[in-house]
Amino acid sequence: MIVRVNDPEWFGVAKTVLSRPRLKHLIVLSLMTVLSACATQPPEGTPTNEVFDPYERNNRGIHKFNLGVDRFLFRPASKGYVKIVPDPMVTSFSNFAENLSLPSQAVDYLLQGNPKQSGNALLRFVINMTVGGAGLSSPADELDLPPVDTDFGETLHVWGVGEGAYVELPLYGPSTQRDAIGVVVNLFTNPIDFAPTRPADNLGVYAEIVRRMGDRGRFSDTVDSILYESADSYAQARTIYIQNRRFELARDDEEAYLGLYDDPYAETGTDPVRDPYLDPYEDPYAE
Repeated sequence: MIVRVNDPEWFGVAKTVLSRPRLKHLIVLSLMTVLSACATQPPEGTPTNEVFDPYERNNRGIHKFNLGVDRFLFRPASKGYVKIVPDPMVTSFSNFAENLSLPSQAVDYLLQGNPKQSGNALLRFVINMTVGGAGLSSPADELDLPPVDTDFGETLHVWGVGEGAYVELPLYGPSTQRDAIGVVVNLFTNPIDFAPTRPADNLGVYAEIVRRMGDRGRFSDTVDSILYESADSYAQARTIYIQNRRFELARDDEEAYLGLYDDPYAETGTDPVRDPYLDPYEDPYAE
């Protein structure tokens, strides 16, 4: 059979195929997986306790944009949300968002070569979505099922993909090149998205936004102190994110990620508490 590329019928078939959500998901997944191997890596010899931020100027511009969105939209909406909605309901909506992510986490654990945790994620999903009232509660916790918490960024880490450069994503916040790819891929890898019938498209995205609103409202004072009370909110948010993320990924290779937690006074033996003549405001890393 010979197909002419200028045949209108051929274009109609191609348009139909390319418009299928599943195929678009697979294309994006393939592209993101390929791009994960192209993440910018720090030059050789760069200390592991330093943050690789070659795009700082651009990142600061995005950070400024995110601050504006938070100050005038997300912050007031989140504070109003937790003030109006009873706390048990806020918790229930957060549980719902977490439970919707469990099938995607099961996939990530499987890709990481961890079938046990993949099974735990699926078991938690089934229990919470049935006994837990469509996922509004988490009875799996009461049954002492092992907790699960992973994403495609961690999957790339397990596959040996480097952290890459620090990036700040619009409307999302601090990330790295590796984790940014993970964020995009996880939008398309949840098996729920491939179900023949769904109550609403992008339900997981909406649920995640509501969950983040709950967290933003509940921890408003802490977040405000970082974003609006620190001398350099960009540097502060960057350090906190990198520290927490490296700690999360340091389950099997702690030595590679503990650099940010090294004691700066370990070599000299000095301590600002024991030594009253040591300037507590002196930068121990200045030299």
